[in-house]
Amino acid sequence: MSASVTARRLTAGALAAGALVSVVTLPASAADHRPERSKVQISAVQYDSPGRDDRSNRSLNREWVEVTNTGRRAVNLDGWTLRDEDGHTFTFHHYRLDGRSTVRIHTGEGRDSRSDLFQDRRNYVWDNRSDTATLRNDHGRFIDDASWGHHRHGGGHHHGHGHR
Repeated sequence: MSASVTARRLTAGALAAGALVSVVTLPASAADHRPERSKVQISAVQYDSPGRDDRSNRSLNREWVEVTNTGRRAVNLDGWTLRDEDGHTFTFHHYRLDGRSTVRIHTGEGRDSRSDLFQDRRNYVWDNRSDTATLRNDHGRFIDDASWGHHRHGGGHHHGHGHR
């Protein structure tokens, strides 16, 4: 038998063994990847714009919600929504949130960047007394919310991570 035939057979045997090992380990690693809580969450809300509420763009942009990706991998937020209790909805378009990073969604007008997005509104969104910011993915599934004031959840501050 020639050396090249033996080498090819050994290589084929090693590849087959490697394929078998990866097939055997696949169920174990798949079991480790149970549906986990989203790594994207509402991390902060500035619902009462500091200073006078004069509806200036500067004042509107001091009202914001921060969304953080605590995971290592980037998450495509295209089609995700951020909504208040009155139905004002901001939809993310062509935005990818890097791993371990935060984006701030301002109410007013501005130029979108990696760390700041703008709703381009001319009126305040978040109620100063009570409201709930709800984040949903592109399939409409609940991801997270943050509430303040006296609201339908029973008063006080509420912050959830994937409860609904």
